[in-house]
Amino acid sequence: MKITGSCYCGEIKYQAESQNNNALICHCSDCQRMSSGPFRAVIIAEPNSVVFTQGEPKEFVKTAQSGNKRAQGFCGTCGTTLYATNAEKEGRVYGLRIGAVDQRDEFKPSAQIWSQSTLAWLNDLHKVPAFETTPQ
Repeated sequence: MKITGSCYCGEIKYQAESQNNNALICHCSDCQRMSSGPFRAVIIAEPNSVVFTQGEPKEFVKTAQSGNKRAQGFCGTCGTTLYATNAEKEGRVYGLRIGAVDQRDEFKPSAQIWSQSTLAWLNDLHKVPAFETTPQ
């Protein structure tokens, strides 16, 4: 499946290939911290299929909880996180941040990883009232 994506300001755009059910949720503490959220959802792109059609992302290389070096790609203008991939430039496999993918509604996570770090309240999220807009 061909997918496209961009950062919030539109400075960076990309296209990639991915299998339709190739989405994961990561609960590791690094993903919580780097996303400023309770988890991070990603779509795994086919190896070597990501092409940046506009702009060049900035990268920050960190050491993951697994010990692997991971390059974190983001827009240097608006700060949108776009992906994580191996630090080496050859043979990159991208975990594209689902919120930046245009076709995000077509993907459903097939697994959750680093579940020992899951925030306890996520198990009861379906019990929290939901509103169409901000409640008055």
